[in-house]
Amino acid sequence: MILFDSHCHLDDLSYDKDISAVMERAQQEQVQGIMIVGVDLPSSRKAIQIAQGLSHVITSVGIHPHDASHCSPNTLETLKKLAATHTCVKAWGETGLDFNRMFSPQRAQEDCFSSQLSIAGDLDLPLIFHERDSNGRLYDILKSEGPATRKGVIHCFSGTRQELFKYLDLGYHIGITGILTIEKRGAYLREIAPLIPEDRLLIETDAPYLTPAPQKNKTRRNEPAFVKYVLLKLAQIRQADPEELSRIIFENTLKFYQVCL
Repeated sequence: MILFDSHCHLDDLSYDKDISAVMERAQQEQVQGIMIVGVDLPSSRKAIQIAQGLSHVITSVGIHPHDASHCSPNTLETLKKLAATHTCVKAWGETGLDFNRMFSPQRAQEDCFSSQLSIAGDLDLPLIFHERDSNGRLYDILKSEGPATRKGVIHCFSGTRQELFKYLDLGYHIGITGILTIEKRGAYLREIAPLIPEDRLLIETDAPYLTPAPQKNKTRRNEPAFVKYVLLKLAQIRQADPEELSRIIFENTLKFYQVCL
């Protein structure tokens, strides 16, 4: 198989002592591409620092909806400069709306989100979208604040069948995580995942979170090497050859992030 972890957070403190070993294990499992996703200014800077000198590692910059209250013009301008300056930055995000925990007020989230949509458009970067309990608001903003040519991925998709088709109709990719492998939590996702066109599929770990089965029973911390378990489960429920599906998804990821590895 040939694998690409399209979304992880290796900037997390839990990797500080063994990042080299994490990278080595990923390569041993044929993970030939890794996207480290920024969620604020410090994490975006750290992601870029980790990627330096590693040709198979790319990064994004952005502000997570949890941090929208700190979404100042200066911060956005600094992120924009990072994206324009460092060739490893291949996407904008993780950005979006999260009305579950409400770490930032709705108005702040929506204003920050709209600003980032505009900047990503100026830079011609694909977007990594976070959505949780927005009750259709994320879709409404995306639909009303075009353009139709915008590239985006719904990270860690766990929505409804109706929501899935709405995002597909907008032309977006769908990111599948280890939730797919979890017996109860992933049951509905396993029902609808076969409906996703194969050219819109991306796989991700969201490491250090969402450790897939069977590794979930061995360690709490997820890592890029474990993305293979997402791929294997996806191939099983789609009744597809794992090697062929891995090749398709790998090519999807290269095309989405506009990279050549």
